[in-house]
Amino acid sequence: MTAGTVLEVEGLTVAYGKVEALHQVSVKVRAGEIVTVIGPNGAGKTTLLSAIMGLLPRKAGGISFLGSAQESMEVERLVAMGMTLVPEKRELFGSLSVENNLLLGAFMRRRLGDRDEGKTMGSVYDIFPRLYERRAQLAGTLSGGERQMLAVGRALMAKPKLLMLDEPSLGLAPLIVREIFHVLERLSREGVAILLVEQNARAALQIAEQGYVLETGEVSLSGSSQDLQDDPRVVESYLGFGRKH
Repeated sequence: MTAGTVLEVEGLTVAYGKVEALHQVSVKVRAGEIVTVIGPNGAGKTTLLSAIMGLLPRKAGGISFLGSAQESMEVERLVAMGMTLVPEKRELFGSLSVENNLLLGAFMRRRLGDRDEGKTMGSVYDIFPRLYERRAQLAGTLSGGERQMLAVGRALMAKPKLLMLDEPSLGLAPLIVREIFHVLERLSREGVAILLVEQNARAALQIAEQGYVLETGEVSLSGSSQDLQDDPRVVESYLGFGRKH
């Protein structure tokens, strides 16, 4: 893992009207590192990713990406810089083929003059051979696991420096979850910084180096994934009592 900090969030506060969804949240992700944010439903995990991506305005706090403070938080600019988000609902174009969905992931790079999407697509097919087998199939006809693979693959077409994922395991069989998480480990070894929001705390902490517990909009615990796995509060609330035995 290289030492460079890719994303630094400091004191982020986001409000819906007068209600604060996030309060003074700070998160750091380095190149080649998997960082996970775990917590219950409604804790503000999705809000955190949306705010980092520039999809929600912030009330207070700073966000730095690749060493540059992001004041305007324009989504297109962040994507061009190398930030990508795989949303919980995947948001694929069901009436387009797998291949055309992937090509859309390279749209911003092509607009900026980069014409190597064929080579990048080859790399995505190498990571997800099943997408190559289904490349002419309509995205709307894929299984849940294949749709998640396509959502991740489309994000990879942008050659991200930071890949953020919102609940990638949601609704998937354990075997598919393991496959997706193995891909994330492979990407981190290749230098991609990964910010993983997950309700499946056990699976997330097994692949992450660092973790944050988000509860009612605030970071209640943070540390190495091993420290969090050994913390009695995490064991009781997120891993089940059996973890210690």
